[in-house]
Amino acid sequence: MADVEYGRVLSGDAALLAPSYEQFQLQAVDQEMLDVPPGDLGGRQMQTTLGNSVSVTGPGTFFGNAQRTLEFEPTTRSGWYFDRSDLPESLPITVSVQNVWTVVRNIVLCSGSPHNYMRMVEHIVALKYLGLDNVLIRMDSGDPPLFDRSSMDLVEGIEQAGLVTLSEPAVCLTVKEPVTVVDGYGGFLTFEPAPSGEHRLTVDCAVDFPTAIGQQRIHFDVNPTTVRHGASARTNTNLWMMLYCKTVGKVFADTRNLGYTLKNILVAGPRRYVNKPQLMHNGKSLEAVWHRGVLDLLAAVALIDRGRFVGSIKSYKAGHALDVEMIRELYQNDLLEEV
Repeated sequence: MADVEYGRVLSGDAALLAPSYEQFQLQAVDQEMLDVPPGDLGGRQMQTTLGNSVSVTGPGTFFGNAQRTLEFEPTTRSGWYFDRSDLPESLPITVSVQNVWTVVRNIVLCSGSPHNYMRMVEHIVALKYLGLDNVLIRMDSGDPPLFDRSSMDLVEGIEQAGLVTLSEPAVCLTVKEPVTVVDGYGGFLTFEPAPSGEHRLTVDCAVDFPTAIGQQRIHFDVNPTTVRHGASARTNTNLWMMLYCKTVGKVFADTRNLGYTLKNILVAGPRRYVNKPQLMHNGKSLEAVWHRGVLDLLAAVALIDRGRFVGSIKSYKAGHALDVEMIRELYQNDLLEEV
């Protein structure tokens, strides 16, 4: 297998790539959503923001007994921002890889004071790839809401507010060359440049869990249709972690008040799901891989704060840590260029 398939290895042990790439290529594609219009991220030549403000409220993710509200507001300032209304002395947090605080379990952004943070931002910021370039999100705490329908409440809020075109031209970025990062277990991410003249982002994403989830793989163009489809996919956990959170985990502060229920999270046992899986395709649930491909992976891509990323991405058995590592490497090695 030629190295050109995964290009330059930016981090991790390159010796792990050949067997992992072989496993990835042998895994069947369960669903393709290619050439679903509008598939071209450059279709809107100018930057966009919301037509109106919209608020969405739900139970807290980490404090399930509390109600949390996100207020999406239009802005002409380029990028995505979180503004903690309970911390009026703090500046808004720019959604950027430069503000990633931690990726343990979820992506946490922080700017300035350590109190000025936002937890589990991935299920929010991935929605940038609905075609929303610029937005200010006001939040009443650092604990975001957790919905039974994953991010669909937010999608419908954005759709209700509508998108409007601004006077500033949109910026599309791609990588200068194929590049890969790999973790110690053989999971990898490969980013490849957009073909000349194209402004399309395509994702080929595969997962492989030792649970009922098993092997799942999807191949899709990133556009409002596919992002909306994937936004309904709930995060997943295994049966033992769910039991831990509801029993021994009650002793520990980081899991004591988690708002996870059998409605808002997919729980997989060794051979079958504990609750009903969603996003069925040809008799097989693809909820786990759609969550991974849209609400996890595109969230990391949204940390590129200079514009819309275009090109192609391969993801195999990767997670938040490897996602953010890739974006950091792109910045540190000056690998992004305008299309």
